[in-house]
Parts: sequence; structure tokens; C-alpha cells
Amino acid sequence: MDLKSTVEKQGKYVTQIIHFVGGEKRTFSDIESASIKQGQFTKFDTKDGRMLLINDKNVLLIEVFKQQ
Repeated sequence: MDLKSTVEKQGKYVTQIIHFVGGEKRTFSDIESASIKQGQFTKFDTKDGRMLLINDKNVLLIEVFKQQ
């Protein structure tokens, strides 16, 4: 079943700032919002062909910004 991430409402491509436990944060740009799949590891693809997997148990907050 496709859970349809609400991030898709922001547009085809988004930037995310992911805040990790311990105070570290990382910015990821050009994320294809339709590719986001959530689970123990959140997975998503970027415009340049990368696939990223983020372990959710280490994440405190995700900021999402619409790209033009």
C-alpha cells in the first residue's frame, strides 16, 4: 500500500534539513518527494540518482522546504 508521503504536497523536489540525536544536522537537496518511503529506515532518491537511507531512531526533526 502506498502511504503517499505528505511531503509530496510541497512539490516534485524538496530540500530537507535532518536534525539528528546529538545535535548534528545535515541538509539534502533535490530530493524527489514521490520517492520517499518511511519505515525503520526512511529511503529517498535525489535528482542526481543517489538513494539515501536514514535510520529513523537517530532523527529528532526533519525540516522540509519546497524547491522552485
